Amino acid sequence: MQGLAPDHREPHPKLHHEAHRKATMSGPNSEYDPVEVTPLKAEQVALMRDEALAAIAAAADLEQLKQVRLDHTGDRSPLALANREIGALPPQARKEAGQRVGQARGAVSKALAERTEVLEAEHEARMLVEETVDVTLPTARARRGARHPLTTGAEKIADVFVAMGWEVAEGPVVEAEWLNFDALNLGPDHPARTMQDTFWTEPADNHVVLRTHTSPVQARTMLTREPPFYVVCPGRVFRTDEYDATHSPMFHQVEGLAIDEGITMAHLKGTLDHFAARMFGEGISTRFRPSYFPFTEPSAEVDLICFVCRGAGSAEDGTTCRTCRGEGWIEWGGCGVVNPRVLRACGVDADRFTGFAFGMGIDRTLMFRHGIEDLRYMFEGDQRFATTFGSDL
Repeated sequence: MQGLAPDHREPHPKLHHEAHRKATMSGPNSEYDPVEVTPLKAEQVALMRDEALAAIAAAADLEQLKQVRLDHTGDRSPLALANREIGALPPQARKEAGQRVGQARGAVSKALAERTEVLEAEHEARMLVEETVDVTLPTARARRGARHPLTTGAEKIADVFVAMGWEVAEGPVVEAEWLNFDALNLGPDHPARTMQDTFWTEPADNHVVLRTHTSPVQARTMLTREPPFYVVCPGRVFRTDEYDATHSPMFHQVEGLAIDEGITMAHLKGTLDHFAARMFGEGISTRFRPSYFPFTEPSAEVDLICFVCRGAGSAEDGTTCRTCRGEGWIEWGGCGVVNPRVLRACGVDADRFTGFAFGMGIDRTLMFRHGIEDLRYMFEGDQRFATTFGSDL
């Protein structure tokens, strides 16, 4: 063993194995040719691009183009799968393959955008033709309604008095018996309190009614305010009348109340003449006929000079005027000087203040104004009636 030279000694087995492993281990794949990966070959990429462009050009509408987009630009499209293969290439081969696939995908995206713009324009043009509406054709749509003449009539009446400096007052339609009757000098035995004239709520010992006139609003005004005041009170009222051409269990009234110092019947006459002229035209006046109402003293019925024949009682051709039936006057409502008992019941100093009140039916006023012969037309909800009289008064 000692005679052996150092260079002739056997190497250690472990060192010999390590040297052999290093000698046989492969290095970087610098000689790998990217064209050997089939999806990345130039002719294959060009084929996938051309197929996509052909499909885009063949799309006849937006729905077909949507499917083409999924087939040729989606995650499972040929170009998308080829793009994934680039990662398997050696670094020096990736650039060329990436440019080749990127250019193909760019060309497809550009073609898609251009084809989308064309098809959207065609779609809009087709819609303009196919969905054109001929506005001159008759329509079967439901008729449009109009504001009801009772609504516009009440507003016009209110406007007349607001222009004179009056105020509009309102109150509940379900009213206390005392305000509807007792405060207005309608005694316990007055026939208006009976079931034949008034709707009473149950139980009867609550003493609550559906108001039979809008006069309770006047009573509420006197109870809550200090004179002087001038108020007009339009609203619905209820009485147990038959429903026919001239009567209804529900109708509309407008009442006015003026409380001030020195109020006389002359003020009442001037107010009603102005009201009549505004509602029925210039030159229309009123006349008073003596009457009786518990809440006014003296009291009068108000007649309106016929606005058709102007009091002549006959038409131009000599026939009897149909509006006033030849009388020359039309009964309109009631009025009078407020009874001092009513003033005292509502807390007003009757020795210092006086006043006048009036009331007439809004429904009757509109029937006169428009020649409506049947009161029921106003409550039947026929659109033809509202569109004829309700748009403008």
